[in-house]
Amino acid sequence: MTSDRVQCRVVAVSLTVLLLMLLLCSATPSYGKIYTKCELAKQLTANGISRTYQGHWICLAMHESGLNSTKVVALQNLSSNYGIFQINSKEWCREGRKSGKCNMKCEDLATDSITNAIQCSKIIQQQKGFNEWVLWQKKCKGKDLPDISNCNASG
Repeated sequence: MTSDRVQCRVVAVSLTVLLLMLLLCSATPSYGKIYTKCELAKQLTANGISRTYQGHWICLAMHESGLNSTKVVALQNLSSNYGIFQINSKEWCREGRKSGKCNMKCEDLATDSITNAIQCSKIIQQQKGFNEWVLWQKKCKGKDLPDISNCNASG
């Protein structure tokens, strides 16, 4: 009987440890897709961004999100910035529904696929220019831009 109790406790402890390990693994944060400069250049080309301006877009994404397509940052003004280009929810998108000047859900700007983020960013750039992004002004404007000359953006 004592041997059976010990065996039961060993099994119970083993199952508890296994369950805790599963919970910890499932609670590990997901960081989404981290693009390389060349992967981003390819996506920019596919979405109609001229190779001439891609250095600006890549510099912007490097400094805004670290090229992380799913980055979301909550701000003190109760808005949030979404995705690889850190598009703000106050003006350009809405959380939970399509709206804003890009007529998009903010959550759709922070996915592994960056097509929506590129399309919305093009609207921002056309309406306000790159100066809309403070980090572009500080880190990219008038500075050496990322070299993508070795990237094959067409394929």
